[in-house]
Amino acid sequence: MRILVGITGGIAAYKAAEIVREFTEAGHQVRVVATPNALRFIGAATLEALSHNPVSSELYDDIPEVKHVELAHWAEAVLVAPATASFLARTVAGLADDLLGNIILAASCPLVIAPAMHSEMWLNPATKSNVSRLRDRGVTVVDPAVGRLTGSDTGIGRLPDSNQLVEATLAAVGYQDLAGKNVLIVAGGTREYIDPVRFLANRSSGKQGKALVAEAKSRGAKVTLIAANFRHSESDVVTVSVETTAELVSAIDGIDLDFDYVVMPAAVSDFRPESVSSIKIKKSDAVSLTLSMVKNPDVITGLSSLLKARNKTAKIVGFAAETASGRDLVSLATEKRLKKHLDMIVANDVSNGAGFDADTNNVVLIGQNIQLEISGSKRLIASAIFDQLLKLS
Repeated sequence: MRILVGITGGIAAYKAAEIVREFTEAGHQVRVVATPNALRFIGAATLEALSHNPVSSELYDDIPEVKHVELAHWAEAVLVAPATASFLARTVAGLADDLLGNIILAASCPLVIAPAMHSEMWLNPATKSNVSRLRDRGVTVVDPAVGRLTGSDTGIGRLPDSNQLVEATLAAVGYQDLAGKNVLIVAGGTREYIDPVRFLANRSSGKQGKALVAEAKSRGAKVTLIAANFRHSESDVVTVSVETTAELVSAIDGIDLDFDYVVMPAAVSDFRPESVSSIKIKKSDAVSLTLSMVKNPDVITGLSSLLKARNKTAKIVGFAAETASGRDLVSLATEKRLKKHLDMIVANDVSNGAGFDADTNNVVLIGQNIQLEISGSKRLIASAIFDQLLKLS
């Protein structure tokens, strides 16, 4: 996607660097327009290095190119972060006394504004009125966060986290490039019971699965979810709940695998107890407990074979959680992708519990001619996964 990031002259302007970085690492094209006051807080060199494009600032630069029109036509979305109280007032009034203001008047794409200012300014009736009027015009205004402000005070007015603003921008565009596609998401972590009250499990929370469901839906897909030990209820999502690996296999066998894309972040137990006690095992019955374990079936390999037999053009994505990094992580994940006949694999280093039950992650997307590092929210990772799947189709 082509994203124009506008920066106005507030102290939070330094945070725009992280926003630009998140967009570019997810594969989006970014051009930055900073007001002259914004460049008092953050240098153009930093923004140019992160966006890989020159920073535009002055209205009367590059006159023959008619810069404000060219940038307005180029952008598929405009995010202004941070947006000052003054910027809000000028935008409501339709003033175009700088390059950014002219671009906003000339642009027809979605506009997302992220105000950042001291609490008193945000709560001022004039600012509240300006925000309301912008929203009435269809502008997405992301409320500021609560936290430490410029001085010693704390309150509402902080610029929201970069991943929240990236997600808001992508959501505002509302691409429907998955319209007509059937998508299966298999997520969560399976459990293997020892007795009626105890089980062996893993740390998967299902958060990446929820992000994938939200992203696929927002882009027009029909979504089916197999949820292993987490709750997710939406009227327009077919959801099958499972606990054990055996139940997961049964669920896959029980659905029509007429899917265009299957994405499986589920952490499936590799082993299960050879036998399950029908009654609770008492601590007093033994000094120690030895479990005999047997292998579970390789669910994703079997799923890949069934899927491709039904639809040769279908694509399947697996996940590889490894305690390795760098080249070792890529090597292990690549080997797993080829062995399991996957079109793409998403690898991450889970040393010290990284990525589990968190809203963000650091991953590498690996496929034939694909090696893309993504760092950010799990929704951002979900977006990148579908972007790459569409390119493979």
